Amino acid sequence: MKPLNHQFNVNKLHLRVNGVPLSNGERVLYVHCNIIRQWAFYIHRKFEGTSYMAIGLDTSLLERPGKFSDPAVTAKGEQRARIGLGALKTLWFNTGTLCNLACTNCYIESTPKNDRLVYLSVAEVEQYLDEIRDNSLGTKEIGITGGEPFMNPEIIDIMELALARGFRLLVLTNAMRPMMKCEKELLRLKEAYGSAMTLRVSVDHFKKSLHEEERGAHSWAPMMLGFEWLARNGFQIDVAGRTRWGENEAELRVGFASLFKDHGIAIDAHDNKQLVLFPEMDAEAEVPEITVDCWDILNVDPGDMMCASSRMVVKHKGQDQPSVMACTLLAYDEQFNLGNTLEGAAVPVALNHPHCSKFCVLGGGACSAGE
Repeated sequence: MKPLNHQFNVNKLHLRVNGVPLSNGERVLYVHCNIIRQWAFYIHRKFEGTSYMAIGLDTSLLERPGKFSDPAVTAKGEQRARIGLGALKTLWFNTGTLCNLACTNCYIESTPKNDRLVYLSVAEVEQYLDEIRDNSLGTKEIGITGGEPFMNPEIIDIMELALARGFRLLVLTNAMRPMMKCEKELLRLKEAYGSAMTLRVSVDHFKKSLHEEERGAHSWAPMMLGFEWLARNGFQIDVAGRTRWGENEAELRVGFASLFKDHGIAIDAHDNKQLVLFPEMDAEAEVPEITVDCWDILNVDPGDMMCASSRMVVKHKGQDQPSVMACTLLAYDEQFNLGNTLEGAAVPVALNHPHCSKFCVLGGGACSAGE
């Protein structure tokens, strides 16, 4: 007898065999789950050592479609929340995923070898700044992320282009050797544009041991060298830390305040914008889906979500031109690829990913210096 073949949209399989007694010599051989858009479950039972018969399934025990599988509705069939773009306050550019580090929990999987997002050129950046100007989008801030942005050979030209156009500029960096190779150029930009340029340094934890647990051995000293150089030379700087080790926010801010004081760094650790503490991101974590009713329940304003005021430009390896993504956290997920233009990307975004729940709605994460 051929095995019974049922196909269902499910998130997890909870198997129970009801109404079919299993006598001696009978056993379930295997369950094979193949994820495509549906899960196919093939259940075989060996009977008397020679023949096969299909075990009946109580289909009421199979779950509804899995979480984050449908952009319109949740697994419970409720209307999924969507975020409209109010105004494009911040435009991010991912200048490439290559990095001098391979962090344990890098949200974008940057390493010295990962070039899934290739380097953006200054000409490619310019076309989007032109679109902002030509369409009077009113964008105030340009964000630059990676990878490590200072590995892009055109990074200084990209930064200067944004500053010369009158944008505030936020650059995320680990402040290590790639940045320090640009000392002279950075000093020149600081002299010309002053506080319009902010460099956000990644300091995962105020303890060296935990920072290096995330970023690797011998990553603390060169980071602190660059960090202190920025502070000593009067750059506008802030810090990005992480919450992955379980301390509460108050404890983290006290610890960072002590670090900054010990090294003469003028950052107020109790200011949310000067020290940004990011929640951890785990796409496999069990998180709730966000419905249209959640805003009132959670007392959260949908206008505070990143996708309500920002987009990110990336260039996927093998593509002829850059793409505009809905979110800085979701550079590879094609459902968040909104096309090649800012105009085309001004569409509502379905909160159809665990990061939408964990990082933004529940975690309160925001990448922009102005948020």
